[in-house]
Amino acid sequence: MTTFFIADIHLCAQEPAITAGFLRFLREDAPQADALYILGDLFEAWIGDDDPQPLHAEISSALNHLHQQGVPCFFIHGNRDFLLGRRFARDSLMTLLPEKKVLELYGRRVLILHGDTLCTDDVAYQNFRKKVHNPFIQKLFLMLPLKWRLGIAARMRANSKASNQGKSLEIMDVNQQAVVSEMQAAGVEWMIHGHTHRPAIHDVPLDNKTGHRVVLGAWHEEGSMVKVTADNVELISFPF
Repeated sequence: MTTFFIADIHLCAQEPAITAGFLRFLREDAPQADALYILGDLFEAWIGDDDPQPLHAEISSALNHLHQQGVPCFFIHGNRDFLLGRRFARDSLMTLLPEKKVLELYGRRVLILHGDTLCTDDVAYQNFRKKVHNPFIQKLFLMLPLKWRLGIAARMRANSKASNQGKSLEIMDVNQQAVVSEMQAAGVEWMIHGHTHRPAIHDVPLDNKTGHRVVLGAWHEEGSMVKVTADNVELISFPF
């Protein structure tokens, strides 16, 4: 009994080494699990399921094959690929989940989410997130010609990069009280998320007990996953 969690792979055509490492992971490591959960930012950017990039078809085929091997894959949207839709999920045989989900895993209640909603000190980002998650705005964006969407996405990534350079690391990290509130509301002692790119396992003070927050690493220079079994919760890094 083993469940794998990953996040922040940030796949894009400009990073073939990351793509190769992720495909190797799907071929050699993921088949050992009972299930695979991807907690957002599988792709560096997503402008619609109709984007004909060969990379998308390659990843979809690999996820489809993993499912055919008996390993279901579940996906929570990240801040980079929140527009990933039902068409891609259907082709990949991947199940889309809400932005936060409580799992019952081997006697543990585990809250999983991408993690960006925990960064409440970054007020500018939270305001931006609220706008782009408006269903009406998303519908309008997806109606635009593909070329226009590519240009808008490129400008948004550039603006985000410039904005983040002026922010402290503390502002872009999770807010501790937001973590405690989410865990207590969900009735869990474990949380797994990505987004911050700071892999670690943190103790979380809850009412009369200590919880645990597991943060996945980004796949920039090496792979990162959380392996959950009946006996243990491990944060594992590995070379591509």
